[in-house]
Amino acid sequence: MKQSMLYPRTTRTRRVADLCGMWDFRFDPQGCGESEGWQNGIPDALKMVVPASFNDFFTDKQSREYTGDFWYSTKFIVPAEWKGGHVDLRFDAATHRADVFVNGRKLAFHEGGFLPFTVRIDDAVKWNEENIVSVRLNNELSHQTLPAGTTRTFSDGTKISKPYFDFFNYAGLQRPVRLVVTPQEEILDFTVNHKISGAGAQTDYEVETSGNHDVHVSVFDEDGNLAAECDGKRGALKIDNARLWNVLDAYLYTFCITIHDGGEIIDEYIEQIGIRTVEVRGTDILVNGKSVYLKGFGKHEDFFVRGRGLDLAVAKRDFELMKWIGANSFRTSHYPYSEEILQMADREGFLVIDEIAAVGFFASILNFMEASTGKTSAFFDDEAVQTKTKENHKAALRELIQRDKNHACVIAWSLLNEPETTNEAAVPYFHEIFSLAHELDVQKRPRTFALIMNSMPDTCKCYSFCDFISLNRYYGWYMSGGYEIRDAKEKFIAEMNAWRDLKLDKPFIFTEFGADTAAGMHKLPSVMWSEEYQEEYLKMQFEVFDSYDFVKGEQIWNFADFQTVEGIMRVDGNKKGVFTRDRQPKAAAYMLRRRWENLKTDYKS
Repeated sequence: MKQSMLYPRTTRTRRVADLCGMWDFRFDPQGCGESEGWQNGIPDALKMVVPASFNDFFTDKQSREYTGDFWYSTKFIVPAEWKGGHVDLRFDAATHRADVFVNGRKLAFHEGGFLPFTVRIDDAVKWNEENIVSVRLNNELSHQTLPAGTTRTFSDGTKISKPYFDFFNYAGLQRPVRLVVTPQEEILDFTVNHKISGAGAQTDYEVETSGNHDVHVSVFDEDGNLAAECDGKRGALKIDNARLWNVLDAYLYTFCITIHDGGEIIDEYIEQIGIRTVEVRGTDILVNGKSVYLKGFGKHEDFFVRGRGLDLAVAKRDFELMKWIGANSFRTSHYPYSEEILQMADREGFLVIDEIAAVGFFASILNFMEASTGKTSAFFDDEAVQTKTKENHKAALRELIQRDKNHACVIAWSLLNEPETTNEAAVPYFHEIFSLAHELDVQKRPRTFALIMNSMPDTCKCYSFCDFISLNRYYGWYMSGGYEIRDAKEKFIAEMNAWRDLKLDKPFIFTEFGADTAAGMHKLPSVMWSEEYQEEYLKMQFEVFDSYDFVKGEQIWNFADFQTVEGIMRVDGNKKGVFTRDRQPKAAAYMLRRRWENLKTDYKS
């Protein structure tokens, strides 16, 4: 049976029970947990918070840096009145792979640490009695994982993660875990596609259920008035004088889907959805047929203590800061964010480039530096990449689009971040991934990937797959920084002229540009790492952006400082944030606010 990715909601026919809290926890460096029966309960367990990354709770380095198998376990009761329905365990994320046991029975395995999965436990559960769920996770990296990297083993057997990406490899049950109870005949999936005609709108829909009873779909406006309705698993919902979802001007209709048998409701699911269209036409990105210039950020799910664990308070602060600074968009770098973040973006009217966790597809632990020197890697020459990695990539892409396809905020799919594209071996891989995304998405959102510094107009073999070009560029930081910034500008202009000369007739977005800045460090005259240099760097970037009419967006790297692995290139993390890790503004935040408040949404239209 198809696994449902519908967000857990309590309705007249559905129940949701939260399993978050303090779980039992233990590292398993020898990989002996299952053979010793930990699926039935973890001996000598610690207590661990769910949801959260496990890493930053510990005061010893070996625990914080732990790589390998580790276990979570908790007990729960399933009320007897739920008997007769389906009971699922829903994990919103388990990083990076998980085996799930219920009452000692292994019921599921999931690969990929940033998308949800459900485990049907009907046949394993004990009604009105105590049940135990145990989860064995593993956070090791390889060329086959999303994100990619390697795992090294010290002489004493201790493992260490060596990521090909510049953010900390946080792991654990980082998003909520819930029990979801649905009827025997249930709604499994729901897909919408919008069309606009004059003052009206039509939403074509398709509902997938596990049975053959009749389906009814009703749409209500924000005042609770019935706006449209239709019978059948497929149909068209026509709304006169439709209020469209727009940039920073969101409007959400409530879609109510029911399975019914005469007057009896068998199952009900409710979702809030914004009606809008998105397309790329020439060098324009169009929302509801109107050109949009993207202003915003690359971000991370990253904060003190909880690591990458879901924290709605931090998410709320982030959205308020983005509104304050005049942003209208962000990219979910470098993995799918929690569904609650997308729900906030739907409500606030933010545009989201939704990125899959295909990051690190460049075989170097310093790829952000080495690509700037022109170094290449043979990542896609690896046979395992062309088989197992691609299989994992496609599976994650299917989950991503199934989960996020109805969100108005999601205007594009980013299918890889900074991959090696100078080798012909990448071309067939890209072809399959980009084709699958187009096939899966009924709304046919534009597709892109973020080009690393060595993916230039004359070297990149894969830019033609993009509906718009996303450039990660660090002229003035990784290349020709400091007093040499005048050379950086010349090199930057030379590259942009080369792109212009290709006459691609596509929008270009800068999905990364930035300079590490130590908050409170001031130098006159400026030096790299000072707040003054961050502003000088940005001034140069904007001069270049504004010189090309096909540049239709700027998403600075990064919204806030974030944690990385330790090393001589990083002082307790990446400091390219416009805000500090605790969400306070650097001087550049005020500079960006002045610029973005004066850039109209249709800038360069």
